[in-house]
Amino acid sequence: MNPEVLRIANSMGLWFISFSIVFVVLLQAVLYARLAFKTADKIQYPQEKCWEALKVGMISSIGPSIAVFIVMVGMMSIVGGPITWLRLSIIGAAPTELTASTIGAKAAGVEFGSKDYDLYALSTSFWTMTINGAGWLLLVTLFTHKLEDIRTKVGGGNARWIAVLSVAAALGCYGYLNSNIIVGAIRNIERAVPKASGPIYAMFGGLVGIVIIGKIAKKLTWLREYALGIAMLIGMILAVIMA
Repeated sequence: MNPEVLRIANSMGLWFISFSIVFVVLLQAVLYARLAFKTADKIQYPQEKCWEALKVGMISSIGPSIAVFIVMVGMMSIVGGPITWLRLSIIGAAPTELTASTIGAKAAGVEFGSKDYDLYALSTSFWTMTINGAGWLLLVTLFTHKLEDIRTKVGGGNARWIAVLSVAAALGCYGYLNSNIIVGAIRNIERAVPKASGPIYAMFGGLVGIVIIGKIAKKLTWLREYALGIAMLIGMILAVIMA
């Protein structure tokens, strides 16, 4: 890597721009939490339940954050700390951002992170990551406020059916994402790709972990809050050891 590329990638100007945008994300999180607590008061929902939910969410985020952090370290060594921090703070999909930055480098005619990776390639990676995420953000901005109306119409006003529909939609989304990863892993195993079995071990470890922790949590109820995070860690550790 050209030292000049890393110098520009880690410049104070980029740090300032990235911090400004990440600050908006942090502010949004605080405002949403504040709105949730205010709404809880209006509907007479216990404040202790709100704090419990907040704590559970923070604990559950530890597992996914570790995976993001690992990719973050690799990206920082090539595209610098500011843009890596910015992209993963806004989108949070580490594999997507890494893929976008790699595609950008190839569009510039060089390999991502190679000695030919110059400022032009760095700029192309920046633009590819930004444009790749712009579609998602634009879609959310334009159509999120309509989704609740659609969900209500599909549910026909039946509260139970709407709850079932929401859970089914979530399971379908996560199932689709997982099936793509597992199918890809199986194909890579057939091609004898090194470490290809990692996702399968991670899924198996997480599944076994959540079942075991669920049984233990029947007696140790405080463990329920940590179940998801611990299961994810088990899955990642098993993948590292066995793959």
